[in-house]
Order: sequence, then C-alpha cells, then structure tokens
Amino acid sequence: MRLSAPRALLVALLAALLALPAAGCGRPGSPPVKGPRPEALPRYHVDTGFRLPASPTWERAQRRGYLVVGAKEDQPYLGEKDPATGVYSGFDIEIAKMMAASLGFDPKTIRFRTIASANRETALQNGQIDYYVGTYTINENRKKLVGFAGPYYLAGQSLLVRTDEHGIDGPRDLAGKRVCSASGSTPYQRIQQEYPRIQLVGYDTYSICVDNLLTYQVAAVTTDDTILQGYAAKAPRELKVVGKPFSEEPYGIGVPRADNALRLALDDALAVHERNGDWQRAYDATLGLSGRKATPPPPIDRYPAS
Repeated sequence: MRLSAPRALLVALLAALLALPAAGCGRPGSPPVKGPRPEALPRYHVDTGFRLPASPTWERAQRRGYLVVGAKEDQPYLGEKDPATGVYSGFDIEIAKMMAASLGFDPKTIRFRTIASANRETALQNGQIDYYVGTYTINENRKKLVGFAGPYYLAGQSLLVRTDEHGIDGPRDLAGKRVCSASGSTPYQRIQQEYPRIQLVGYDTYSICVDNLLTYQVAAVTTDDTILQGYAAKAPRELKVVGKPFSEEPYGIGVPRADNALRLALDDALAVHERNGDWQRAYDATLGLSGRKATPPPPIDRYPAS
C-alpha cells in the first residue's frame, strides 16, 4: 500500500523518535522518554566476597574479569540500546545488573551482547554469553536445551495494532491477515501452532515488525504485552495494545544447561533483590515508565537438576 505524504512523514518521524537516546521530558502530551533517567536507577551492592567454584561459567568470568550477558536492544523500557552511546537500558538490563552484583561483579563492567530470539540457546550452549536476560520465556522445551533461573516476571501474549484499527480484539480476528512476530520466539510459535489461518511474518527484531505495522504491511504485531506496551507508549497516537493477554509468559534468566550452580545462585540473588526492594525500584525506573503497573514477581522455581 502506498503511503500518503503525511503518513510517510509520520513514519519517518516515529522511526527517528525510537532511535533517539534517553532525554528529558518533552512538551506536554509527547511520547515518554526512551529510557530511564540514570539518577532514578537503583545502585546494587557488589558482593566482593562471593565465590562459586562449582560453576564453570562463573570461574571463566572471574578469570576474564567481567561478565558477558545476552540481551535485546530494541524493546522499549525492557532492553534497548542507545545507538549514539551503545549503552543498554531497561528492566531486563537492571535484572542483569542485580545478578552481576550478587555474583561479585561490578555491574558497570558487564559487556552486553545483542542476541536475537532464535539464537539464544545456541549462544548459551556455545559459551558466547554467561547468561541471558531478555524477555526469555521459561518452557519445558527450552529447559531441554538451557537452564533457567527465576522467573522474575510474568507477562502475557497480546496484540499491537494501529489506532485507526477497530476490528481487531484478539487473535481470532486475524484469520487471513498478516501478523508479525520475532522468529524463534514463543509468541511466534504459538500463533503458528494455534492460529494456522493467520499469515505469520517473522523477523529477527520487533522493531522491524513495528515498522511493518506503521507502513500497513501487516495488520498487527504479536508478542508479550510488556514489549508491546513500550512501543505503544512511545507513539500513543499511532499504536495501541488491544484485547486481553492470551498466554502466560514467565520470564527467566537463561544459563548453560549443565551449570546448576550458577542457576541456583541466580535464584538466590533474585530472592534477595525482590525482598530488599531493588526489584520494585528497578521496575518503577524502567518498565513502569510505559504506564504498565507492576505485578508481584511470581514464585521462583528451583527445579531439580536433570
């Protein structure tokens, strides 16, 4: 579909907005700032006496002097990378920093690596990253490939549409329509399996899906409501989240499958940071900016080694 000049200009302006680094509040009614204000973020106590010799992952990180953490870079308020500075920010990024501090590493030394959804298991299996924090849903199939600490948040799959769309309230309204999601993600697989009449389009990143939505190439974007709410908050005049969540997505921290010592240490760390208020403060300074009210973190699943 060919865009009118005003619509094409709007898409260009929105793309520029989503690429901007964090800044102060704009004029009244303007979309929220991209990322959290640094002064609002919690500071995490570094446990300099921590040791975990039973974890080969921790031992390698200790020898190199820093952690390598996999993350997303295009999810507003969750995991996004400032293209000007290379700095990552968001709720998932704060979870990664909390974990680093509890493992004895200064969060400032973390080296984040952007890993696409389809490549997460491979990155953990090959030792490219020490752990992964990026809207990573825990499920039984993935547990056969990697380990999970957590969960630390419970989201649900939903739909993002244009504000001028009034006929879509759930996945059953999308039969025969083009819908975009990230290849290899749980939402992508669910649509593929449960709603075969939908014409599913997959890309590595959700930002490409949103571009497709704004240019009328797809009717909706589907993924976790946390991610969609962030995009909608950036452009409230153009995008909206519709319907009720139609799944449960418990977010976990991915670790190498055989490294149970690291997994259980991260479970312990999550429990501490939930109790001492770090979790809530981090949420308020990041994902809370999207207008999404925090729900209590779900119980940690300390499942036995297999």
